[in-house]
Amino acid sequence: MSKVLPPPGLPRRLATQSALLGIGGGTFLTGSVVFFTLYVGLSPIQVGLGFSLAGLVGLVGSLPLGHLADRIGGRRAWVLGALGGAATFAAYPFTDGFWMFLVLITIEATADTFANAGRMVYMAAAVRREERVRTMAFARAYLNVGFTVGSGLGAAALALDSRAGLLVLVLANAAGLALNALFVARMPAQPSLRTTRERQPSPWGVLRDHPYTALASLFGVLWLNATLFGEVVPLWAITMTDAPKPLLGVLFAINTVMAVALQVRATRGADSLTGSTRLLRWAALASVAACPVVALSGATHGWATIALLAFAIVLLTATELWMSGAQWYLQTEIPPAEQRGAYLGASKSVGGVTKMLGPASLTFLAIHTGGWGWWLIAGIFVVAWAAARPIVAWVERTPRNGLTEPVPSI
Repeated sequence: MSKVLPPPGLPRRLATQSALLGIGGGTFLTGSVVFFTLYVGLSPIQVGLGFSLAGLVGLVGSLPLGHLADRIGGRRAWVLGALGGAATFAAYPFTDGFWMFLVLITIEATADTFANAGRMVYMAAAVRREERVRTMAFARAYLNVGFTVGSGLGAAALALDSRAGLLVLVLANAAGLALNALFVARMPAQPSLRTTRERQPSPWGVLRDHPYTALASLFGVLWLNATLFGEVVPLWAITMTDAPKPLLGVLFAINTVMAVALQVRATRGADSLTGSTRLLRWAALASVAACPVVALSGATHGWATIALLAFAIVLLTATELWMSGAQWYLQTEIPPAEQRGAYLGASKSVGGVTKMLGPASLTFLAIHTGGWGWWLIAGIFVVAWAAARPIVAWVERTPRNGLTEPVPSI
């Protein structure tokens, strides 16, 4: 049962919270675009602009909101963010026009960014170091279980083909977030952190930690695999191979099953800089290998094409699982304890640049070159593989102001 259930106590409560959050989020995400177009009456372009604005809020707001989570405490920030999200989703059915939609989606993105910052700050402070990465792995696995259940509920609501069904999508997520806030508020208080400096350091000073920003950039490059999985490979499969369109559902199912079944196991070794560096390099190599596999699928037929695309998804999912474990350790152990939120925010902001540029550039390289661009994409991940060890070593040997405890040595 230890492979299925997290350890009792706080780790199990955090996993349960993740599952509840995933159910609400999965229910809404299944039909979010349908809700905004058919229920609210927005055009697809207006919805796309709103989602882009939400992404920009996350990119710009991660650092200051992470710093605020440091100041007021992770649990409090998490609760406030969840309540803000619940209130926003409850207001979505009353949206009257495009500008009100932009205001609400900005508030929702801000609340979500704040809640995520609070969650990381709380988990890093409240969970013992030796259990931290494993606990985060269980939380991610249970989140995926919740999303799977929520996606089924969302599909059922869409099947009603009515305004009432669309309303269920939004109100289920609002209720889930409200329940989530109550659940988090009842969790044990995190230990207080005493800064070693007389006054609270400026959050913008994090950006002057050049080794850490280099590490954040490395995270951003490696997370391009998510763009490959979610956007580029499906588009390639539809336009450049003879794979049947229903195969896309199977490919996404492979990712979900692997994430649920293997996330905890994939974090083994992510309890030191040596182990985390090794996982980063494995993650990079998995994406390197996936690129020529996808390219080859454009020259095959029938079951061979299906097998190659499935193998590529396995490799890209392996990147996701190894990356997650390494990133959880590095993002919680490297920053000074009293600045974890600010460091996490800086990492999201720096890495968000590649997330913003990735879809267009990777789609061009993969598809508009006819396929040879996959080798250039593989080259990007080769560079990440080569850079991982020196970047982590640079991070390790660089002192940080306010550091309350040393980073475990390589």
